Amino acid sequence: MALVPLNLFVSHDGKSKRQHITCVYKCGDACSKPAPNRSDNEYFGDIAKIVSRRSVLQAGGVAVLAVGAGSALAACSSDSQPSATPTSSSPAPAQPSPGMNFTSVPPNSEDAVVVADGYQQGVVISWGDPVLPDAPAFDVDNQTGAAQRGQFGFNNDFAGLLPIPGSTGRYLLVTNFEYVTPQFMFPGFDAAAPTREQFDVERAAVGMGVVEVERTPEGGLKPVLGKYNRRITADTPMTLTGPAAGADLVKTAADPTGTTVAGTFANCSGGVTPWGTVLSGEENFQDYFGAAEGAPAPGPVEADRLDRYGVSAEPTELLWETFDDRFDLTKTPNEPNRFGYVVELNPWDPQSTPVKHTAMGRLKHEGATIYVADDGTVVSYTGDDQRFDYMYKFVSSKKVQPGTDPAAMAHNMTILDEGTLYVAKLSSDIPADQIDGSGNLPPTGSFAGSGTWIPLLHSGADGHAESLVEGVTAQEAAVFTRMAADKAGATKMDRPEDFEADPKTGKVYVALTNNDERGAPGEAAADAANPRNDNKSGQILEITDDHTGTDFTWDLLLVCGDPQAADTYYGGFDKSKVSPISCPDNLAFDSHGNLWISTDGNALDSNDGLFAVALEGPNRGEVKQFLTVPLGAETCGPIITDDLVTVAVQHPGENDDNSIDDPQSRWPEGGNGTARPSIVAVWKNGGRIGV
Repeated sequence: MALVPLNLFVSHDGKSKRQHITCVYKCGDACSKPAPNRSDNEYFGDIAKIVSRRSVLQAGGVAVLAVGAGSALAACSSDSQPSATPTSSSPAPAQPSPGMNFTSVPPNSEDAVVVADGYQQGVVISWGDPVLPDAPAFDVDNQTGAAQRGQFGFNNDFAGLLPIPGSTGRYLLVTNFEYVTPQFMFPGFDAAAPTREQFDVERAAVGMGVVEVERTPEGGLKPVLGKYNRRITADTPMTLTGPAAGADLVKTAADPTGTTVAGTFANCSGGVTPWGTVLSGEENFQDYFGAAEGAPAPGPVEADRLDRYGVSAEPTELLWETFDDRFDLTKTPNEPNRFGYVVELNPWDPQSTPVKHTAMGRLKHEGATIYVADDGTVVSYTGDDQRFDYMYKFVSSKKVQPGTDPAAMAHNMTILDEGTLYVAKLSSDIPADQIDGSGNLPPTGSFAGSGTWIPLLHSGADGHAESLVEGVTAQEAAVFTRMAADKAGATKMDRPEDFEADPKTGKVYVALTNNDERGAPGEAAADAANPRNDNKSGQILEITDDHTGTDFTWDLLLVCGDPQAADTYYGGFDKSKVSPISCPDNLAFDSHGNLWISTDGNALDSNDGLFAVALEGPNRGEVKQFLTVPLGAETCGPIITDDLVTVAVQHPGENDDNSIDDPQSRWPEGGNGTARPSIVAVWKNGGRIGV
């Protein structure tokens, strides 16, 4: 397949390639609106306190069920002018890092998944493929809600792969379905007048899915209509646990006890726990709640709470409020308070009820990933994916119990209900006048600093909880966590998305995707951890955390973008020898200790992709592109094992000038086929990944 050469190393407008229609349905077009965080929280230039460095705790020895993804750990271009010569603080090594011995895929704009030479690929499952035995085959012209409830959902994001005990080569593939884009689902769609059947299809196409898969003789994966298969939708009953459960803030006429919620949606990334469950982060839930034109304005307290979460008493794009009163703010005002949590699903029991853990706070959770300390304490990290919002961690009071027997599972599924929720405040001793928003390195040669985790909420047994923020009740801290974090003085970040802890070193990595409002009038100025104004390409933060404590230090591993631009940094590695990377989103680790990064909205005029990054030794900061996804698509949910890589290809072909009736893409079917979000597997014939 011929690659399309792209000139990535000249000045251009540098806007993210994410299309406006994707922004509208994925995140409510958040980037075109003022950021909901209007707090006056200080930035680094105002902070004098430097927190002392603590040594990192090593991962514990608890058994892990999940493979790849790095989720269960127990034991888009700059406007800066290009520099004359790419800089380097260390010579390029003669040999590639273990696990990164592949030829980088050049940037391209192919309508295909393009993988490194010597590797094979295959689609595992696509939107509409049957998941349950009685589901019909996909027929784009004859979609029904009943059919979609038994089929693979739309816009797959997070994916976890859990080996089935006693079944070699068999796994549970657990997937999130983040959002719907009706113009790319329904032929002849009329956005002003969606039908009841289309609404039924949409609410069945979001949520989560469990699908048994098995390795093929060639090396890929194929779905199996097995006993574990399940679909979770916008209507599946969920149990609320923790401080918000039973609170007046979450009670509705349909649920006067405030303990049972219908469904989950806007599920972005997630994580796999050491006890074999899957965590799913409810992110852009605000897009689903609205009101008719001319609806009465909410009172001042309610308005502040709605605004802080981006919820508006006006018609939504999907118009779900016209079909179901629970999405109408004037009729069910508490319903939005029942979304924005971390969902835990036991995929081994198709009859189990998923749980929403309110002790972990309500925000736009990109995901939730687990680290287990030496003493068995469980630490969960999560980002609030919005411009100028915050980074959080939850430290459990309970200890994890090894094993997957029913008693251990029952205990472990309550771990995330009891503990302390924290928000991050960062600082740096780099003088403020050396952080001018250009992204140029300070005289120290790197961006670095320290920080502290500020406690917000302590949750105990049976929902009993104590707010640790003055003037905020425990229930308010659980339901309006953003506002508690505002009051606590957290640091505004550039869209904190996925967290992953390195299973070898315990260091924690954070994808900060971008923020083109950084440094704009009235917005937070650049600081050492967010060093560029008009930040279109994002950065990767490396944290050395006292996991169960409150102190940490941090460095910027990558300041992403055009390697020839002065405002980019690749861990000190020779920038003339890296693959350009922009807009980091999801993270994973391989067994060699390399960090893998998927991208969303590449601002370098190329398709999004999956990249490997060396973290240690002379190769630190070396970035190599392993694959690219098709036109209009985003790379999601990477899983990295020794002999298999999978990615979720989300929203292929989404383009402002196209629709399902006039497609930009026909991937993966080709010909006259429909563009369909899909899971893709990549493998090496007779070999290991990157070896």
